[in-house]
Amino acid sequence: MRRAVPFPFLAILYFVVTNIKYPEKSALSNGTHLDVNAKKLFGSSNYSLERDVGLLRKGLEPREEVAKVCLGNVTKCMDEDFSYSRTTEKLMKLISVSQPPLDLSRIADVSHSCQIASQRYAQDLKQFQLWALKMYDASAKLPSGLLNGNVNQLGDFDMCLSAQSEDQEVNGQYCLAAFEVQIPHSPYLAGLHKLIQSHYHFKSKLEDPGHRVPRFSSINWAVCVPDVCSAEDVRKGLKEAVREITKGTELEVRLEVDPLMCRTLKQQQNLPLTTIIAIIFFIGLIVLEFFAAIYDNIVIGEKNQWITGFSLVRNLRFIVTPSKPPPSGDILAVHGIRMVNALLLVLAHKSMAVLFLPYVNRTEAVEVFARPFTVIGRAASLYTDPFIMISGLLSSYSLIGKLQKTGKINIIQEYISRLYRIVPTLAALIGFCTFVLPWLNDGPMWNLVVTHHSNICKKYWWRNLLFIHNYFGFKDMCLTHTHHLGIDTQLFFASPFMVYGLWRWPLKGSVVLICLAVMSTAARYYVTYSMQLNNYVHFGTSVTQLFETADNMYILPPHRATVYIMGIFMGYLLRNCSHIKLTNTQLRTGNTVALFSFLVSYLGPAFMGKIDYVYNPRDAAWYAAFSPILWVASFCWVIYIIQLGYGGWIRHVFAHSLCTFWTKVSYAVYLTQFPVFFYNVGSTRSAQEFGIITKMLNLQEYVWILGLSVVLSVVFEVPFQNLRNLTFKRADKVRKNSIRDAKKVC
Repeated sequence: MRRAVPFPFLAILYFVVTNIKYPEKSALSNGTHLDVNAKKLFGSSNYSLERDVGLLRKGLEPREEVAKVCLGNVTKCMDEDFSYSRTTEKLMKLISVSQPPLDLSRIADVSHSCQIASQRYAQDLKQFQLWALKMYDASAKLPSGLLNGNVNQLGDFDMCLSAQSEDQEVNGQYCLAAFEVQIPHSPYLAGLHKLIQSHYHFKSKLEDPGHRVPRFSSINWAVCVPDVCSAEDVRKGLKEAVREITKGTELEVRLEVDPLMCRTLKQQQNLPLTTIIAIIFFIGLIVLEFFAAIYDNIVIGEKNQWITGFSLVRNLRFIVTPSKPPPSGDILAVHGIRMVNALLLVLAHKSMAVLFLPYVNRTEAVEVFARPFTVIGRAASLYTDPFIMISGLLSSYSLIGKLQKTGKINIIQEYISRLYRIVPTLAALIGFCTFVLPWLNDGPMWNLVVTHHSNICKKYWWRNLLFIHNYFGFKDMCLTHTHHLGIDTQLFFASPFMVYGLWRWPLKGSVVLICLAVMSTAARYYVTYSMQLNNYVHFGTSVTQLFETADNMYILPPHRATVYIMGIFMGYLLRNCSHIKLTNTQLRTGNTVALFSFLVSYLGPAFMGKIDYVYNPRDAAWYAAFSPILWVASFCWVIYIIQLGYGGWIRHVFAHSLCTFWTKVSYAVYLTQFPVFFYNVGSTRSAQEFGIITKMLNLQEYVWILGLSVVLSVVFEVPFQNLRNLTFKRADKVRKNSIRDAKKVC
């Protein structure tokens, strides 16, 4: 079992609170108090259970104290207690009939060592040995509320791992098995199956990857077995148990026991060298920035900017201090649009993360998800389109400004500037999630949503840093939520050529870009329709469909180019048509069309979220082709009128200082949200009750995302932006000096 490694200040707080010592006193009948130390009592030769029972019968010592003393040395207590066996024998008969333990010693095909350990477990359980009781108690049992979707049973993770025989020969191993129950032929049983499976909100198979999208159709069932048993031994034992249960019925059950989902206390107790190196690197960088802050504060006069660029205080001040007035050439509405779509994207990602968790009222929760307002979570793909448009807009606006000033673009400098901006922060997140995060906690699903991502990143991290990871599919992608960086970076690399063509030959360049946008739109429609895909997370979708949609359309730049080209046109428009005066009629017409586009793109597909929706590829194709255009067009209008000086209250909202703050941390928010979500999913120990407010609006989780985003921005993003600025400033100075020297020679 991994030792939790919380952040330093939480660790200190935890240490202080948990090490406060309280006197353990019990009231006696005469009003005095008695301090009890169970270990000392049992270690003493004067201990006698008969004496304590006698005191108890005389009313001299409460029952609670005897129980407490007994737990201090269970073996000795059982040896001297001759009164419990009659009760435990009857209880064992009841248990063996109602909830029999998983006894792998009876399975012929399991390994010999597993059979011996399982036989020992079964024998000691009959004798009510505490360690065996822990293993039995930690295994999942048939719960109430099955018809309300309470099918995922995580058992007791920590109790299972703590179970150990007295001679330490047998230790508990926690395995989370996955079952897939096929829909019965009987109409009535099929109806019950629909309730138990929460109306098939997501369809999945055991073969589907479960680390990014939950295998909603699978039933997760915890078993605690001896640690010498392999995952295959457990699978054989469960298969035999299922065969006995379903014999003579029409129920068909498939099951899987992934070795990754079996945990023991002995596994990974010591930090590997790579994790130690990563921790030293992160701590070393923070220490460096701390000393840079000291240098920045104590040195008077001219300071070394290469050092002050790493100052924690200076960089934190930059993040939290609003820019007043806004920088020259700033496109004000971009900040608000970025913040609105980022918040919607966080909610959409959260709505996917909550589906990993077991709920006692999952069917009821799914019925809530079938309501129209859940379009907020289902339209996740829509919220990334404005970011692609903004990227095209800013690139176009900046490059056209340089072309108008100098007539040329330094493409190499643009590429290097881009890499300075995004690579260090991305590399830091990959390093943290690969080598550090897996050691911060543990839990029933920890290996599925945390360790599995770490293992993928150890193999394929280089794809992310080369920004080609979006071409290899979701299944084997390191940190799947970073696919947008690959799309955006590849489109950015193409942007200088598109912008130059538009600037140099406006008419011909416009025709070419429009043709490319039309081809991209047509490709989205065709691929979605022909391959039965859907960008919208409709009710009853499958994990297979979601992954195929991502792999064949959503994460590929040619299919996302339409909105990027719209951004390029917006940048050109703002550079060349920023002094136009609009009449009231033009404003009202534009506002009406923008509002209509917004509502149609956002609320139009809401019918696909109904509980009785049947997938129609034409619905999905229309949505994939045209919703991004309408959604982005509404924001383009907002950007344009605000930049012209119109907008009223919308201008004040979208250009608010809170929005400019969000712009500074938005990249880090995008990177940190899924690690936070999966941390909480992986460390969840038991089923909970779903509530739309308590689960979707988890303020503690959002505060962590924002706080970690500020830390990531201050420690990595801003310092390397400072380095970029200093590097280019020095290069410009060298270039100007060279030009001046050349003129002197002439």
